[in-house]
Amino acid sequence: MTLEKSEISPPNLVFIFADQLRYQSCGYAGDERAHTPNMDRLADEGVNFCNAISGHPLCAPYRASLFTGKYSSSTGMVINELRMSPNHKCFGHVLQCGGYQTAYIGKWHLWAAQLGNHHDPKNSHIPAGPYRLGFDGYWAAYNFHHRYFDTYYHTDSPERIYIPGYEPDGQTELAIHWLEANRDPDMPFALILSYGTPHDPWEASNVPAQCLEHFREVDFPLPINYLPENDPRADDWGRLKPEGRAQLGEWMRIYYAMTANLDWNLGRLLKALDESGLRENTIVVFTSDHGELFGAHGRRAKNVFYEEAVRVPLLMRWPGHIPASLTSEVCLNTPDIMPTVLSLMDLPSPDTVEGMDLSHCALGQTGPEPEAAFLQGMGCTAAWRDGYEWRALRDDRYTYAVYRTDRSVLLFDNQADPSQMQNLTSSQEHANVRQHFREALEKRMETLGDTFELCTWYRDHWTKNRVILRTATLKD
Repeated sequence: MTLEKSEISPPNLVFIFADQLRYQSCGYAGDERAHTPNMDRLADEGVNFCNAISGHPLCAPYRASLFTGKYSSSTGMVINELRMSPNHKCFGHVLQCGGYQTAYIGKWHLWAAQLGNHHDPKNSHIPAGPYRLGFDGYWAAYNFHHRYFDTYYHTDSPERIYIPGYEPDGQTELAIHWLEANRDPDMPFALILSYGTPHDPWEASNVPAQCLEHFREVDFPLPINYLPENDPRADDWGRLKPEGRAQLGEWMRIYYAMTANLDWNLGRLLKALDESGLRENTIVVFTSDHGELFGAHGRRAKNVFYEEAVRVPLLMRWPGHIPASLTSEVCLNTPDIMPTVLSLMDLPSPDTVEGMDLSHCALGQTGPEPEAAFLQGMGCTAAWRDGYEWRALRDDRYTYAVYRTDRSVLLFDNQADPSQMQNLTSSQEHANVRQHFREALEKRMETLGDTFELCTWYRDHWTKNRVILRTATLKD
């Protein structure tokens, strides 16, 4: 049986996303080391998009796609530490026009235009106005940092407001207090909660001791696809130093401890919704911007098409509308999230959105689906350096990727080879598969006006002093 969208009162929205949490490290995804009972429960109570993909697995480009429903070749947010252009019709604008009160809490990462010096208020404080992309209600945010004890946020001034204790705990308390005391109960609301964990640094001083203790006796072996040498195509952020390789097991221990804390805070927020009587008419979305490799394929971090980097959790719950314990295998990509959630809320997507409305998949209904998720790697993680550009397609079986530098091709059968250890580009048996994906990738890029430029092309044509000045038109 399938259930229809509400025709009575507008649903509320609680949208939660983590930073660097990969699908493979969630309990409901089958990881027995994970301690994620609240994520697991959320998966039981709603839909699990088990093939959800981060279309550009990097912090700032992901967020630009999330809030615009566009690909990076249209937002210009091609690396980190750029300032997002406000000249887009964004998620927040639609919510405001739809009569929703908004609250944004946590990491933003669409403002700073200076590499490093993250704590200077000119980089950490996002002033009220167009650069908040329509989130004009309650604001308790910062651009980014990754130290999680005794940190801070800004409201409408550069003054730092400090959070005592562990940051995710304090951010969750801010969210609960807003839900219970600050929001207008006569208006529908949209709460966005953007956590910084489980992003590195993975140090014992950066996670609560009680969370780390839970994993003290847990073994964290190297990934099965671990390589002892660095991937020559990885940038500085993706390369492992010898001391980092020696710490991979401990890094993973702290990563899982951070994830357990994040899960605990998710549970607190879900409990607050229940106790406030908001459960039944609130859509809850939980996801992450990208994953982490931990030495897989000779890399750390993200910014590559491998499963550990691009496959992310995506859970949605709406009691009485989204069926419980539903698993959708649709390859839902980052630009699809905005039109999908807005459709569930019966709000219109801007004509500029490039993603696909897949709300019928969340509701257990049939309808059009993308043939594959289109992925973009636009360059170095946070510097204007050429040589790291790639494009890829991922469907429910294969990953097909092309590097710009030498046009080398990689093809993986993710069902037969989930660790992506065998490149099938030389396999005669897969010649037709390669040809199909080559043509499909060319067509997708042509449709989007993505001409596979060098990273510095965007610097020279789109930005000034790391501020994006324009947006794309097809075949620009």
